[in-house]
Order: sequence, then C-alpha cells, then structure tokens
Amino acid sequence: MNQVLFYDFEVFAYDWLVVVMDMTAKKTHVIINSPEELEALYKANIREIWCGFNSRHYDQYILKAILCGFDPKKVNDYIIVKGNPGWKFSSLFNQYPLNNYDVMMNIDRGLKSFEGFMGNDIKETSVPFDIDRKLTEEEIAETVKYCKHDVEQTVQVFLQRKKDFEAHIGLVKLACQGKPLDMSLISKTKPQLSAIILDATKQEHDDEFEIDFPYSMRIEKYSKVVEWYENPENRCYQKDGKKNQLDIVVAGVPHQFGWGGVHGAIPKYHGKGYFLNMDVASLYPSLMVQYNLHSRNISDPKKFVEIYNQRLKYKAEKNPLQAPLKLVLNSTYGVMKDKNNALYDPLQANRVCVYGQLLLLDLIERLEPYAQIIQSNTDGVLVKMPEGQDEDQWYSLIDDIAHEWEVRTGLNLEFDEYREIYQKDVNNYIILDSWGHWKSKGAYVKELSSLDYDLPIVNRALVEYMVHGVPVRRTVLECNALKEFQLVSKISGKYTHILHGSRVVKEKCIRVFASKNTSDAGVQKVHAVTKKPAKIPNSPEHCFIWNETVNGVEVPEKLDKQWYIDLANKRLSDFGVM
Repeated sequence: MNQVLFYDFEVFAYDWLVVVMDMTAKKTHVIINSPEELEALYKANIREIWCGFNSRHYDQYILKAILCGFDPKKVNDYIIVKGNPGWKFSSLFNQYPLNNYDVMMNIDRGLKSFEGFMGNDIKETSVPFDIDRKLTEEEIAETVKYCKHDVEQTVQVFLQRKKDFEAHIGLVKLACQGKPLDMSLISKTKPQLSAIILDATKQEHDDEFEIDFPYSMRIEKYSKVVEWYENPENRCYQKDGKKNQLDIVVAGVPHQFGWGGVHGAIPKYHGKGYFLNMDVASLYPSLMVQYNLHSRNISDPKKFVEIYNQRLKYKAEKNPLQAPLKLVLNSTYGVMKDKNNALYDPLQANRVCVYGQLLLLDLIERLEPYAQIIQSNTDGVLVKMPEGQDEDQWYSLIDDIAHEWEVRTGLNLEFDEYREIYQKDVNNYIILDSWGHWKSKGAYVKELSSLDYDLPIVNRALVEYMVHGVPVRRTVLECNALKEFQLVSKISGKYTHILHGSRVVKEKCIRVFASKNTSDAGVQKVHAVTKKPAKIPNSPEHCFIWNETVNGVEVPEKLDKQWYIDLANKRLSDFGVM
C-alpha cells in the first residue's frame, strides 16, 4: 500500500512555504523558498499519495508550478484571484505527475469550519497574504506554525473520513480491473472514476427534454401530473427565474413535482399510531436497469447491470466490496447532468427523474383509499393505518397492494414499521419505532458528528424531548460543556470581514456563544460590493467569540443558556409541538 503524505502550501508575493507530514515515518518536512528541496522530496515520494484539503484545485498546482520554475504567486493569483482552474495555467504541469487525494468534498465549507466543529483552535495568522514585501523571520515562523496546524487538522479530517478514502481506493481498483494498478487515478473524482469503470465515452446529445413515460404506470386520479409533463411549455428547469414545478394536493397532502424528486408532507405534524415506511430499494439504479435508463455513453450497458447485480450480492453477504460498487451506481444519475463527465446524458437523467416520480405517484394512488399519506419523498412514502383497524389485516392489505405494484413496475419496496413521528416538513423529521429506536433527517435533528457539530445542545434538546420526553429546559441547564453551545460560522468570498459590534475580527471563521452581558454586541458580515453589514444567520443579539480550543472548557457565568432554550422551543414549534 502506498504511503500517505499530508501537505499544505502558503504563498505570498515574495515567499512560499510548504509543510509535508509523513505519518508513516513520523517526520515533518518544512520547506521555505527552496525549489531544490521540494524537488528532492517530490522525487523521493513520487509513488506515494499526497493528501491535502482543497489540494485538487490549489496545492497540487502550486507544487507543480514550483517544480516547473514558475512564480507560485502568479499561479496562486491565476487560481484564487481570477478563478481559473489550475490545470489551464500550463501544459508543462503534466511533466510532474502527482497521486493527489483531496480530503475536501464539494459540500464542505472549508477546513476552518471543521476545526471549529471539532472544538479546536481556529485563530488565524496575523500575517496578511497580500503583504507586498519579503516576510520577516518572525512572520515566516508564525506562518509555519499556522501551516503545521492546518496540516494536522487535515490529518484529523482524513481520519474522520477514512471510509471515504477506502471507498475511493476501491474505485481505483475497479477502474484497473484486468490491468496493473494505476495509483495516478486516485487524483480523479469519484464521478470521473465511475465513468472510467463503466467505460463511458463522451457524446453530444440534443434531446434533453424528449422524455417519455414508463409503460408500466397506471395513473388515473392524478392524471394532471402526467399532463403537466406532457405540456412542452413545462419542459424547462426554470420559469420566470423560479424553479419550474407543479404544486398539487395529492391524497390531502401538498406535493411538488418537477425535475427533481417528488416531495410532499403534512407540515408541522405530530402523530402516534401504526406507520409503514415504504422505500424503493436503490430507486435510481433500479430504474436504470429495469427501464434501460442508464447513460447512452456507456459502451456496454451490460456492465452497469453486472455491477448492479454484483453489488446486491455483496450487500446480502455484508461484503465491504459493495461500498465502491454502490458509489458507481449512485453517482451515475447525478453526473448524467454534468457536462464535463463522460457519462453526460441529460435526457436519461430526466427520464430517471420523471419515471421515479410517476411510479411513486402510481403507488400513492393505490394506497390512498386504505391509508393516510403522511409524507412522500424521492424514493418512498410513509403511510399511517386508519383508526380502528386490525394491524395484521391492514399490513396484509398494504403488502398485497405493494406486491402488485412491485410485479408491475419491476421495483422492490422495503418496509419499516414505526409508532410515532414528529415532522416539520419532508426534509426534517424524527420517527420512532416500538423498541425505542429512531431515525432523523434534517438540519434541526440530524445525527451530529465531529465534522458537523453546530449548536449541538439545541439539536440534543430537540431529540431528547421528542424521543425521551425530557424537557428542553432540563437538557440545556444540566449541560456545562462550553463546546455543546457553539455556533461556528464561516463567511464566504462574498464578504470581506466580520464585525463584532464595531470591532473588525481578523478571522473569517468564528465560534460564538450567547451572552448575558448586554454590552456584548452581535456579529455581522460585511458585503464585498455593497459594504453593508448583515447579521450572521442564527447568531445571538449579544454574544462572545471564543476562537481558542474549546474542548474540555466549562461554560462561563456569562453564557446565556436561556437563549438556547428559547431557540430549541422555537424549533420545536416548527415540528407542531408546543
């Protein structure tokens, strides 16, 4: 197995430096303004995996620029200031292959946000990156210190996401089946690897909205939905600057149909009784297999079917090799809308989307006379047994309806039984079964992790109330760990800086806490163009900033716990409680 090196570059007008940590050799390399040292380190580790945060878009090109003899500041500005992709700067970069793995995902807000969530120090260097002179020795030392810190944090994020790395390696191995292992493929994204695995060749398509409908569907009551898709005027993603969708009441529940998944839910609903959640197993991949909806760019469609069947076999055996196969199958739908991917085929993506929505509507039509529809989403529906019925008889009836639908459509449904639900909307709910197990979805009640730990006390107060009946006030008042009350906020490039009252905060990422002291001001972000300040979302009117390490710190006297109680109660009301 190749070793993994973790690296991060810092670039200034007249200086550059890199910190490279070799966790296997337990050695840290610090190189300052020395292309010779960098080239020697590169050559000694050319076969290893170089891992960074945002290194796919930035650090690898700074490394290659220095090896090519370019001014790294020019490449830095080409990428950061001008917003260009690094690979376009020079074809000479190809002379220096690099097995680069990026810990950063598309949804990430930045390394500092993760450092904040983990409770670590998020203070930033006082050395400005736009300084127009050589750095002093003291400034170099400070920059090295903060660069080392960022590499250490990258290692922590990598360890938290080890399964993603292992799945990525699995994709590389799949892409090399029958050939020698080519570790350079680790630099590819997961969708790019999926295209390689499926042997896709990019083709031009001009039939994006020439959709049809599944031959197996039986929609009678809600034919208006089918008519909406038949209307040529609706074959577009936006109308008048808004998402193009059909808003319609289905089975007494507001629903939206369009060019994404179907969504419908009783808003602010809390109910007890006998619920069945019916999810279609692997909906999009199953539709592609059953109705021949995979990308037309795949050289041999049988390969997609083989991967689909192999994944089902591995899943049944609980074989970990199912993970990379699942990635291939699940990524295919999304990349059929990506113009830069070899699987790009927007018609097939739209057909998958429309088939899924219409067949789910078909199922709802069959269920409506015998069950209350609580919510429907992209790949399933939640129903409730009407009062006064026998559970076994009702389950048997619903199972028969589902079986007819499965046989007719070629799709499979998975059943789960529940006894209580708290539902804000289709994307935010907690649902409980008879044994005290529960699952949740949505920002308010999602399962927290080390890399997603924002306002955790509010999240826990909601879950404790809905799952165990613990009063919100008790959960909040009994907690004395400061980290549990943190709100981590990072401003985007649209904003120049953060204000705490009238004071300019040097960091772009801050950790704030509600304060009892009315003299403590709120926090605002200043827009780069309008120069107008705007309140940072969810932030308290009075707060204090704590950007040092917060792990193990107890709450100070000035922490305003009542603010968190009020916020939790407000969010509970969004679920139809209180």
